[in-house]
Amino acid sequence: MKLNIKAIRYLTSDDWRVLQAVEQGSKNHELVPTPLIAQIAGLRGGSGVHKNISSLAKVGLIAKVKNAKYDGYRLTYGGLDYLALNTHRKANSVYSLGNQIGVGKESDIYITAGPDGRQLVLKLHRLGRVSFRSVKSNRDYLRNRSTGSWMYLSRLAAQKEHAFMRVLYREGFPIPEPVAWSRHTVVMEFIDAFPLRMIESVPDPGKLYAELMDIIVRLAKRGLIHGDFNEFNILIKEKTMGDQITLIPILIDFPQTVSTNHANAQMYFDRDVACVRRYFERRLKYVSDEAGPHFADAIKGVDPAMRLDVEVEASGFSKKMAKELDRFVEAVTGNEDGVDVASDSEDAQGGEHREGDDQDDDAGIEHEGVEPESDEDEAQADTQGWDSKLADQLELLTAEDHSTVKPAAQPNFGLAPLEMQSDVDAVAERVKSKKKASGWAI
Repeated sequence: MKLNIKAIRYLTSDDWRVLQAVEQGSKNHELVPTPLIAQIAGLRGGSGVHKNISSLAKVGLIAKVKNAKYDGYRLTYGGLDYLALNTHRKANSVYSLGNQIGVGKESDIYITAGPDGRQLVLKLHRLGRVSFRSVKSNRDYLRNRSTGSWMYLSRLAAQKEHAFMRVLYREGFPIPEPVAWSRHTVVMEFIDAFPLRMIESVPDPGKLYAELMDIIVRLAKRGLIHGDFNEFNILIKEKTMGDQITLIPILIDFPQTVSTNHANAQMYFDRDVACVRRYFERRLKYVSDEAGPHFADAIKGVDPAMRLDVEVEASGFSKKMAKELDRFVEAVTGNEDGVDVASDSEDAQGGEHREGDDQDDDAGIEHEGVEPESDEDEAQADTQGWDSKLADQLELLTAEDHSTVKPAAQPNFGLAPLEMQSDVDAVAERVKSKKKASGWAI
């Protein structure tokens, strides 16, 4: 779906509270009952909730399900987008949203800007948009309940990507700087570069090939394997020094990254190496004389204290969460005979073209895509995504809460500020006028 922020300025503080209540109720309900929405929102006068629900449903932030057994609503990806953007706005991570610069099988990419005018990239994970049929034909992990589970998996993918990007950027790996994470979105540095798949020729392909293989080995020595190291997820940045132009490879897309302790670690490592080798032979007509690198050599003599996979797991992305996401990735890629034919489309920040195999027949994801509340690991890792202290956060969702810092104009990307109305009466009047113009308001 396309992200449309036009309605964000018309939402009142009560609308935000009801939308947050639907999200909270989605933890345990595929279809959140209307009385439960009213109870969680805690608005004065129960009848007012129906007005807010109607407003949210009109702009597609929540939706009804046909032939449902009871009156209720589900959270849509549009509603989840608004909640994530509102979190980024309050944290001053994102001030304005611009044009869509890329779309892939499992994500949408938008250009954004921070309060200081710095250009950023907003990545919205949308698992299930294309891969739903693959998962259903392979194994019914979702147990016939798609919406909540896809949103949960999208949140896991964004959380995992941000966690790995944070440690990799700190350790000096060539990746975009991670800026923020909320729910299914990741905000990162904008890299002015081209994907490797768009490069027709390079002055010294042997040097670039050696640099890419060195990145694969460096990752393995730190306990990580990218898992999708190919021309779609490698950006080439040009750096000019006098008359000499240097090509700098930048690595992106980390939701499928695995540990070197993974059961199929060698297969993933060899696949990354083969992807680079095959592309250089086919496109750049370069064939390396060396057969390596090899997985056994890459992990030989690795210092356990330097492993980044252990650090990421300790930071909140638990083993159980990683297993659920890994099962999904393997289910999606497992029925393509080793090659995913639906390669990523024109993504300026790279793609998510994958190859894979199918090897996991364990139990699937739970019905609602969330872990039981008694799971301590999940509760600890959930502090930033699905907030457990709803009442505290709802107090912050007021119409007066907005950024006062104005960014530098970025006309080239169609950046539009995520402004919120400061006058509650003005919001109500604009909403009333909009409803009257559409012919459905009294």
